[in-house]
Amino acid sequence: MDYYSPAAEFFDLVGHRHLASSAPALRAALAGLDTAHGPVVDIGAGTGLVTATIAGILPSARIISAEPSPNMRAILTSRVFADPDLRERVTVLPEPAQELPLPDSISAAVVFGVAGHIPRSERLELWRRLAERLPPGAPVVVELMGVDTPRSIPFVRMCRETVGEQVYEWWISGEPAGSGTMRWRTQWRVFRGGDLVRTVDDEYDWETFGVERLAEESGLTAKRLVQAGRAATPEIGVLVK
Repeated sequence: MDYYSPAAEFFDLVGHRHLASSAPALRAALAGLDTAHGPVVDIGAGTGLVTATIAGILPSARIISAEPSPNMRAILTSRVFADPDLRERVTVLPEPAQELPLPDSISAAVVFGVAGHIPRSERLELWRRLAERLPPGAPVVVELMGVDTPRSIPFVRMCRETVGEQVYEWWISGEPAGSGTMRWRTQWRVFRGGDLVRTVDDEYDWETFGVERLAEESGLTAKRLVQAGRAATPEIGVLVK
């Protein structure tokens, strides 16, 4: 499923700001990792910003970067191809998390912005497949939405960025969509000379749960990483054997 294709052209604008807060937690989880056990797997890699961050944290790691969205994967592949270091170390795959072919052994996994899209039964299978390939103590770093129960969230502007002669705004709202599920609605607004010239709308469902649920359903030890200067969004947890 291509969750973000209507807004793929805008995704890096969000991603750069998003990583400014998430990168320290990712670095804390991965710094000093022994990468001799196999590649680090980046599941739901989007446009490749997380993949590039992993590569910077672990300069000797091989990386499997999986992204099922053709639009996102085109940007991801372009980013990898443009960087000689990434081009040598990163393998881009098109499969979603549920169908991703994994090597017999991996050093770590990063699952950012994906877990709540995956049905619970398939998520349990994903945790099992990752755990059986990880050495003791190796992390699965999981990013959640920071909303563990459905609730109404009115439209709020998440970011405003200027690119050339245009200004881009990203707005998001959420509503309960059944037991344990939120329906998130996003809208991009593009302004030129102060005039609104384009809007792009999207929506997607996300199962609401927190780090405690991760531990329960994976059977692994889980801890929450505290992000300085941020509220509960996003929430990042680390699973280990």
